[in-house]
Amino acid sequence: MFIRSINNTILVNVSNSSCFFNILGVFAFGLFATDIFVNAGQVVTGNLTPYFLTVCKPNYTGIDCLAHHQFMGNGNICTGDPEMIDKARRSFPSKHAALSIYSALYTTMYITSTIKTKSSRLAKPVLCLGTLCSAFLTGLNRVSEYRNHCVDVIGGFILGTAVALFLGLCVVHNFKGTHGTPSKLKPEDTRGMPLMAFPRVESPLETLSAQNHSSSMTEVT
Repeated sequence: MFIRSINNTILVNVSNSSCFFNILGVFAFGLFATDIFVNAGQVVTGNLTPYFLTVCKPNYTGIDCLAHHQFMGNGNICTGDPEMIDKARRSFPSKHAALSIYSALYTTMYITSTIKTKSSRLAKPVLCLGTLCSAFLTGLNRVSEYRNHCVDVIGGFILGTAVALFLGLCVVHNFKGTHGTPSKLKPEDTRGMPLMAFPRVESPLETLSAQNHSSSMTEVT
């Protein structure tokens, strides 16, 4: 019996660890998918960052700059580093905002669905709010440092939130598989035990002997 309980405990631990690694794999897949969506959006839109002129270093005295008002589309105007210029042309949506809100929201959904605290009721809300606030602070930091526009950060938040909700609700089904369900105990060995217990019926001889014994006791008294 003791060995059987140990085996059941080991099976529950193994199932919990496998579920955890599955959720971790889904989380990594979500990061990869969010990064792909962000890169595709940045390439398609081609919005300029607030610091584009700083890295572009345009030649204002050039002929192309004087002749065309939309000189940003002409590659001959910028004299800065081509790699920095290429990065400065990819502003919408913000990759930092998308990845941060995705990680924060996925972690929050995992905490609220699986972790149970009996000692303090405020531990879980504080942990979740701290995780979400860190993501929003990342977006505010991108705007305050003139790395992205407000629209870029909002677009990144929407994209990361959509991916996290899709994976958490549709793929992982709100982390229902992570709860350790105890395995069913096997029925004990019933070999050697009677299949059915019938009521005991006294024989007439036993009844007669009991009556004689009671009558003899009354005569003695």
